Amino acid sequence: MNTYEKERLEIIRANKHKPRLDYLSDRGRLIHGPTPPGGSKPSPRESDLTPDEIDELINLIATGRKNRTPVVMPEHLRARSWKSMEEVILKLEYALGWEGAGWKVGAASMDVRKAENIPSPSPGRLFTRSVMMSPAEVPSEFFVNYRLCECEFAFQLGQDFPVRDKAYSEADLRAGIEYLAPVIEIGDSVFEDWYSLSGYFGGMYDNAGGAAFVVGNKVKNWEEIDLPKANIDLYVNGSYIKSGQGIQAMGHPVTSLTWMVNWLRERGRDVFAGEYVSTGTCTGHCFVQPGDLVSVDFGELGLVEAKFV
Repeated sequence: MNTYEKERLEIIRANKHKPRLDYLSDRGRLIHGPTPPGGSKPSPRESDLTPDEIDELINLIATGRKNRTPVVMPEHLRARSWKSMEEVILKLEYALGWEGAGWKVGAASMDVRKAENIPSPSPGRLFTRSVMMSPAEVPSEFFVNYRLCECEFAFQLGQDFPVRDKAYSEADLRAGIEYLAPVIEIGDSVFEDWYSLSGYFGGMYDNAGGAAFVVGNKVKNWEEIDLPKANIDLYVNGSYIKSGQGIQAMGHPVTSLTWMVNWLRERGRDVFAGEYVSTGTCTGHCFVQPGDLVSVDFGELGLVEAKFV
């Protein structure tokens, strides 16, 4: 931990027990839209999308992302089909044309799945274009509607995990980890009214929200850290928002990592050395806007900061 981090942590920790700024809540700014957490209305369509509809939806999302333009999903595409969502996720990166940097686990915690009304964790792609090291200035070019900050533990892999018939174990994944890193994973969607989206899996179709990724200090010798009990304190503009622990990532971040690699294995996708896997939010959702500074105290792992410009 460098001198800058130590000084910044001393400043923000002094604010932990002070009243929260009046424009902030435990979800950051209340700018997620009119639908409350858990308030989505399920779409009546549960059948899978057809191949033509898959292509139509991918084009809709990719165009909105690349042009930074909000879009509305047509009613005929609003299928609550987890199978179709997975097909879109695995093809979307090719329509975007962005280089992959790894993967993220969305909704790893039960609290988030309840808030978003979804049945399972959801995968998303991380892209090289929007991976930054802390302290980062995060530009608006990565976002359409939201800047949803999630505080997570990520792993950078030191070996390939190719497709094979046998499932990878947690021991396999532990042996293949190069670094642990504290991170801020930042979500967005081309679709508006965040908590309404899960009614038709809109956020899941849209790369599970994945838009940007800020990486803190990488730690090579991490095995002695009790990650389920590792505490995270989240601040916005120096004001304390809330805390979380690693247990929110499926009980242990390595469990979440293993789930992600096996999900890809089952679908014919290799995972490569050097790629990141971010294991899911430990602090729920925190919405911010341009001009905000997000500071995350990961204890012995240090500080991760993102200034939105």
